[in-house]
Amino acid sequence: MNLKLCLYLSALKKITMKRLLLFSAFLIITNALFSQKNYQIKTIAFYNLENLFDTINDLDKDDESSPIMQIKENKAAIYLQKLNNMAKVLSEIGESESKNSPVIIGVAEIENRGVLEDLIKTDFLKDKQYGIIHYDSPDLRGIDVAFLYQENHFNPVHHEIFELKLWDANGPRIYTRDQLLVSGYLGDELIHIIVNHWPSRSGGEAKSRPNREKAAYLNTKIIEQIKLTDPNPKVIIMGDLNDDPINSSLKTILKTKGKKSDVKEGDIYNPMEELFKQGQNTLAYRDNINLFDQILFTSPLLATNSNYTSFKMYKTNVYNPPYLTTQTGKYKGYPFRSWGNGSFTGGYSDHYPVYMYLIKEY
Repeated sequence: MNLKLCLYLSALKKITMKRLLLFSAFLIITNALFSQKNYQIKTIAFYNLENLFDTINDLDKDDESSPIMQIKENKAAIYLQKLNNMAKVLSEIGESESKNSPVIIGVAEIENRGVLEDLIKTDFLKDKQYGIIHYDSPDLRGIDVAFLYQENHFNPVHHEIFELKLWDANGPRIYTRDQLLVSGYLGDELIHIIVNHWPSRSGGEAKSRPNREKAAYLNTKIIEQIKLTDPNPKVIIMGDLNDDPINSSLKTILKTKGKKSDVKEGDIYNPMEELFKQGQNTLAYRDNINLFDQILFTSPLLATNSNYTSFKMYKTNVYNPPYLTTQTGKYKGYPFRSWGNGSFTGGYSDHYPVYMYLIKEY
């Protein structure tokens, strides 16, 4: 008899021996049945890679203002270290549970397809067989979102970009990141992933808020398009949203639900809302903490009982091991970023990555 059972039985002195024996048998049978269940675990992740730019001046972009282009010496060595730093983090996310790096990764703040090709060739990722889906966006800084996937786990069947068209109050166009939709099969299940990097809070949260609300609205239109061929779709929305889970872009426009019990068919559940209320964060700025990096999803991916015959969310969290956090100095407790004061710090990103486990019984 195991220790847990002994402790439990000792607390039930008034129960007859017959009942104790029956209860003991029940525990043994239950444990045996549970142990017979096997689950496959897939990690889905998002990471803002903080200005992952190459060392080549692109005349069609304003990449001269990128941090690495401001450095005078050892650019090639710094670029390689930046790649390896990013790859190390990506290789570790979810590994403790799934015994694999993420099968799907959304990324932001990358310059072009070339940096992704260099990223997946690093020693940390080269054996993972990652494919790349990337489009150049009209963003003036030259930064894009993109999608990485392990080819032996995910099979993309459709992808396209959706342009977010914004105009300044005075008339000129605001060029920002596109939103990337990738649809494909995780095993034999069709899922849809929307990768986002919403407009920044430049000029202040209130002034810039309408731009992020329009970004959220574009997500609703993408979901409407998906529903034309997949009426009750499994949609994962991920990205650096530049808003917290409680802001209007999510609560009013996307109508996200923060409690599982409130989620109805067709709703969007945001597990990051509870994490935010618990004090979790993915970045810090001027001593304010925010949870801008998020993964949320539609109701078919939410487990409402113990039925895992199709993929369901098991856990969503922020990946923030100690080495990703600044340990000393003025920015102690902040994410250990790559760039600062015109130089390479040796760090990683000014954002923590976020991840989700999908599990399925087999």
